[in-house]
Amino acid sequence: MKPGCRLRRVVGSLLAFDRTPLRLLATLLALTLFGIGTPARADTLVEIRARGELVWGGDLQGGEPYVFEDPRDPSRIVGFEVDIADALARGIGAKRARFFPVQWSSLVPSLERGDFDVALNGLEDTPERRARLRLSRPYFVYREVLAVRRGAPYVGLADLAGKRVATLNQTRAFDILRNAPLETVLYEGQQEPYYDLQLGRVDAVLLDHIIADRYGCPLGGIVCLPREVANGTYVVGIRQADATLHRAVDDALDELVHSGALQRILESWKLWDVSQEGLVSRGTVPLAGEPPSATFADGQVLLFLKGALVTVLVSVAAFGIAMPLGLFLAAARRNSGPMGRAAVAAYVEALRGTPVLLQLYVLYFGLAPVLKLGAMTAAILGLGLNYAAYEAENYRGAMLAVPRGHLQAAAALGLGPWQTFRHVIFPQAFRVALPAMTNDFVSLLKDSSLVSVLTVVELTKRMTIAAVEVRSWLGPGLLCAALYFAMSFPLSRLSRWLETRLSRDPRLQLA
Repeated sequence: MKPGCRLRRVVGSLLAFDRTPLRLLATLLALTLFGIGTPARADTLVEIRARGELVWGGDLQGGEPYVFEDPRDPSRIVGFEVDIADALARGIGAKRARFFPVQWSSLVPSLERGDFDVALNGLEDTPERRARLRLSRPYFVYREVLAVRRGAPYVGLADLAGKRVATLNQTRAFDILRNAPLETVLYEGQQEPYYDLQLGRVDAVLLDHIIADRYGCPLGGIVCLPREVANGTYVVGIRQADATLHRAVDDALDELVHSGALQRILESWKLWDVSQEGLVSRGTVPLAGEPPSATFADGQVLLFLKGALVTVLVSVAAFGIAMPLGLFLAAARRNSGPMGRAAVAAYVEALRGTPVLLQLYVLYFGLAPVLKLGAMTAAILGLGLNYAAYEAENYRGAMLAVPRGHLQAAAALGLGPWQTFRHVIFPQAFRVALPAMTNDFVSLLKDSSLVSVLTVVELTKRMTIAAVEVRSWLGPGLLCAALYFAMSFPLSRLSRWLETRLSRDPRLQLA
């Protein structure tokens, strides 16, 4: 039997249900598993010309001069890559270019899944990307520049053995650093590594000269070393299936280079230098080495376990702060005077009413001039202070559930406030608050992924790094999910066991 016939019989069987919901579910299942009813993707270049629009992906956080909001009119975006995208759109037969915002870490996966037509955002020509995408001819030549604190005894990368060197993830600089005998510190934004270099949290920063010239070298106390560590080129990323679009993009870039239009764009952004003269040749800067094999080996699993350990340590330590602080806040809101209750209420509402990510940024970067915390310390303290606000409300509600008669009985027996709390209120309130506490700790385990913005490589951050290295999100994602489940499920069972045991204790029954 031909595959198509067999496939139709399978679909017919799936659709052979009497009930409409089951027929709909069967249809969706068939479409998902076999791809039936989804037309083959048309030629992307034809689609672009038909709609008159080239959609290109990039990250606004990349900032000036790549792509950023116009300070004079935040409703429009500007940058040298915006100008290149507009010229490129005209060159391939479209009327205009439209920017599609995407996080830098998701740029290549989003391109592969078809969210936009091309990736144009400081995408470096590397062996790993050549293995996944079609890469255009280069449109910019960059240099890797090492920045250090003024007066530091470093003249090159070889002098930084054993030191902390900062860079961005999924960059050529990261590839260079991870093969060097030093500690690589990863950041999400371009300004933060130089800020931490000023504060002495890292010993050096390695990034493209565009970033270094604008975000690092002008800062006080920082000097950019004149010797370049490496160089490379920026290219346009195109899906493997889009061969005709690839040729059209190359032809359009050729025209931009030879007509002088690209030089005029780069000069307008003060980016043209001697290095860019090599763009006249279609050749790229040679890259050493072949793409690493996309395998998920035992070494990666061990790194995941290490990331899981960091997640557990951060979560346990943060909850160790949240529980006693939350209990103190709950007791203060219940027993203190008007001023004390107002202060506690302000703390609780402020911490619950603002994003924990913002609080981490403020604690680590905003307060750094007066309170310079390490990344791990700031992560634990930030999560602990945030969750203390939630725990305070859990405990306050549990205390209010203790019957007033029990408190009156304690007073009749001559128990003081502390004895009443210890022997009457706390045991009963603990049983009431236990389910909410367990839920909060599980939530804290997941929220610990946010501390990666402070350069802490926990489980989720390890997953994103591994996904790029092995060029697949499925295996790392499944392992990451399995580890999170392995950490949270036993806790849920332990909580359930404690609830059952405490519910059988007649001394803890609420009247």
